[in-house]
Amino acid sequence: MASMAWILIRQVWLLAVLAGLAAPLFGQGEAGPAPPRTVVRDEAARQRLLGAHRFSLQWISWESFGRAEVTEKDGTLSIRASQRHEGGGDFIEMEGIILEVRPDAFIFQGRIVTQVSYIFGGQPCKREGTFTFRVTGKRKYWRLKEMQNPCDDVVDYVDVYFQ
Repeated sequence: MASMAWILIRQVWLLAVLAGLAAPLFGQGEAGPAPPRTVVRDEAARQRLLGAHRFSLQWISWESFGRAEVTEKDGTLSIRASQRHEGGGDFIEMEGIILEVRPDAFIFQGRIVTQVSYIFGGQPCKREGTFTFRVTGKRKYWRLKEMQNPCDDVVDYVDVYFQ
C-alpha cells in the first residue's frame, strides 16, 4: 500500500514538472515571474533617467514639484513618482517599470492615478497600461504622450524633469 502512495506522489510530481507547476508546488517562484529587462537603446539616456527627478502634473503645481525616483534592479528600470498639493487632496501617483529607453523617450508600463478636485468630480482617475514619455524640441523633461485624461475631457501634462 505504501508503494502505491509513493507511485501516485511520483506521478503527480512528474505531471507538475511537465506542466511547469513544480516550482510553485515546492515553494519556488512564489513572487511570480521576473519583470522584463529594460531594453536600452541609448546608454546616455539611461544614465540621464536613473536617479531622482522633479515630477509634476500641471493641475497640481508647476511651482511645488513632486518627486520621481528611477532605480535599477537585475537589468530592469523601475519608476515611482508622486506629487501632492499642499493643503489639499489633489495628487498624482505613478508606479511601474520602464520597458525601453530611447534617446528621446522612455516606454513605461504600470499605473498612473490622478485626483484633482475639479476634474472627474474630484474622484481618482486610474490609468493602467503602457505609456510613452518623450522629449521634444529643447525641453528639459519627458512628457506623457497620452495626454488625454481618460476620465474627463481635459488634457494632463505629466512631466518627469531632467536632473
